[in-house]
Amino acid sequence: MPFFFLINSKIEMWKAVCIILLLCCIIGCKNTKGEYAGISQQESLKQMPDSIDFSFHIKPILSDRCFACHGPDKNAIEGGLSLNKAEDAYAAIGENKDRYAIVPRDLEKSELVKRIFEEDPNLIMPPPESNLSLSNYEKELLKKWVAQGAVYKKHWAFVPPEDPSIPQIENDQWSQNEIDKFILKKLEAQGFSPSKKAEKEQLMRRVFFSISGLPPSVEQVNAFLNDGRPGAYEKIIDSLLNTTAYAEYMAADWMDVARYADTHGYQDDFERIMWPWRDWVIHAFDKNMPYDQFVTYQLAGDLLPNSTKESILATGFNRNHKITAEGGVIPEEYRIEYVEDRTVTFGTAFLGMTMECARCHDHKYDPLSQKDHFQLFGFFNNIDEDGLMPSAQIIPKPYMTISKQDAEGVLSFVNMTTASMPKVDVMVMQEMPQPRETFILNRGVYDQPTDQVFPETPEAILPFPKEFPKNRLGLSKWLFHKDNPLTARVAVNRIWQRMFGKGLVESSYDFGNQGALPSHPELLDFLAIKFMEDGWDLKQIMKYMAMSATYQQSSEISKEMAEKDPENTYLARASRLRLSAEMIRDQALKVSGLLNAEVGGPSVKPYQPEGIWEETTGGGGGSTSTYVQSSGKDLYRKSVYTFWKRTVPPPSMMTFDASSRDLCTVKRQETNTPLQALVLLNDPQLIEAARALAYKAVGVVGQEPTDQIKYVFQNATSRKPKEEELQILNGLYLDALQRIETGEIIPEEYLSIGEFSVTANIPSKQITALALTAHTILNLDETISRG
Repeated sequence: MPFFFLINSKIEMWKAVCIILLLCCIIGCKNTKGEYAGISQQESLKQMPDSIDFSFHIKPILSDRCFACHGPDKNAIEGGLSLNKAEDAYAAIGENKDRYAIVPRDLEKSELVKRIFEEDPNLIMPPPESNLSLSNYEKELLKKWVAQGAVYKKHWAFVPPEDPSIPQIENDQWSQNEIDKFILKKLEAQGFSPSKKAEKEQLMRRVFFSISGLPPSVEQVNAFLNDGRPGAYEKIIDSLLNTTAYAEYMAADWMDVARYADTHGYQDDFERIMWPWRDWVIHAFDKNMPYDQFVTYQLAGDLLPNSTKESILATGFNRNHKITAEGGVIPEEYRIEYVEDRTVTFGTAFLGMTMECARCHDHKYDPLSQKDHFQLFGFFNNIDEDGLMPSAQIIPKPYMTISKQDAEGVLSFVNMTTASMPKVDVMVMQEMPQPRETFILNRGVYDQPTDQVFPETPEAILPFPKEFPKNRLGLSKWLFHKDNPLTARVAVNRIWQRMFGKGLVESSYDFGNQGALPSHPELLDFLAIKFMEDGWDLKQIMKYMAMSATYQQSSEISKEMAEKDPENTYLARASRLRLSAEMIRDQALKVSGLLNAEVGGPSVKPYQPEGIWEETTGGGGGSTSTYVQSSGKDLYRKSVYTFWKRTVPPPSMMTFDASSRDLCTVKRQETNTPLQALVLLNDPQLIEAARALAYKAVGVVGQEPTDQIKYVFQNATSRKPKEEELQILNGLYLDALQRIETGEIIPEEYLSIGEFSVTANIPSKQITALALTAHTILNLDETISRG
């Protein structure tokens, strides 16, 4: 039964849709030249910084507008000119080698300066056919850079972080720790001031979702409101970090990074068993395994000197890629794809580098050659695996067997209590005795090997130490070498992204030349060094961020700040963040009392529209050809345990921007669509949760509707409703009762949605009206936001 009647006016809905479309058009037509696109040449000179920095002023321009033709890729260089390195940029060009693109401090002899100011379309750079252009400001920046000596610097992300000095702020009454001093320094430089501290209810909601992925209970909020002791907030953080909910929420993020799924992918998309590896991830986060050990276990747990069943199980991380069982494919072609997946995942997850761009040719923007790519590929090319899975019943090798005895002993964190078999087989890593030869593949094609290469790491990042073994264990040691410039930065940036909504480097998936510059580079380096020196302690660094005054700010935004810093780059306030797909569902289950808190075990199948699997099945049969919905308490497991079919991911979660799990994902896209509103209105899980919440309210506060509505509202939003809000909700409740009386709403139909039922003797009309009111509250923007 659809519930469109909750929208009082279809005209209002269409107005909203039209506004969204108009905004999309405005955004789509945004000038790509940047902030200074419309500034005249004279105004550009006024905006110019005194000293031009290559990394932060010049490199982004060259990377965006020049590197496609004049970048690192030797096979794509036009006119014999590469602007990637100083020695190439300063070199003589032309047939007679009598011209120079850049002559430091000599504007007259620098062809680059002449060409960017050229008006002849046959000579101007970038050429018109490239659809790229430079603003007046950018032209003046390049000109001043050449005049100042055209000094090149190594890309900022490839320089090991240096411990910066802590900014000294006069009369600083705001800062709670060093984070705030870095933030405040930049705010003052922009003429901004930090926002006031968030209300206690808002702060409580924010920190609960940031750390546990779940909302606080009414009782927890009230207890915090009544606790005036100085350390009350810190105690909340400590208690949350010691919950299993924290570990499960961290694991939910890691599922995206690890491209975890419960099926193999491709056409037939047969079921696979990888959930014991997921149980290990939750276990590792729960016991606060240091990040370096956490990653090493997953990259090379089988190669550790004293490897255990636990460390071997952890290597399932490398086997989460898709595997085909389609007849007619060429096995070697797909085996190469599996190795590629592991290589690219390593680059994205731990280095923030787009390694896939160098598979077919030298990277066009970053100093990564095709040789670099296949040398890294070589680390992952040495397991005895088949490109074609023979059938759905055969586990792709190599794999390990977990018995009931293991689950009761050395692997006690693996939940096999509900498994239907006495043992499970899980894909893992195992090195071949004789290393497989690795070759550079012409254009990345599996059957076109050229030069043989051996496992190495990109020198532009950090040369591979001679004392390290040339295998995945050595690669892990390289990753956590004290001079590796990327590992710690990439890790703390993603933690910052989790806590604040976006990273200090907004492109958390790309720290290369095409990625975003850090908004606060000194703070990023400070956090990276702190993370390393504190033993790669994830809980500690999250607590450190949560304890900062920056994190505790109100999200209220003034008109002035909305104009000056709409993206909240300078962090003068807290950002309003919509809950993730998993959090929206889990919140509804938690506040309604339906949530099943069981940890680990096989994946479950909650509500989803009928027939989707059947419509898209590849025809190979098996357990994934038909969706068999779970029942009983399994319907109410946390979303981290939802069965993930690669070709048909859970539709409600996909609507709210969950990743498809086909590839490693470290940052989800963020969209706002009318379809999301329809999911909130019609998803049986939310309708059922609203009904359960209504029954819960009656049981806690009694028969008075106003008290019931107050209780529901505080459960959903973590605060008490204002008087005006309460009047509106009371009116909605009375309106629902009237619609029930007129037969417009039929209680029996509404109350039958979902499996939840109670035997309480409560009039169906009243509970239906209260459930509809609760459902409306669960649809509020505030309810699906972190605060």
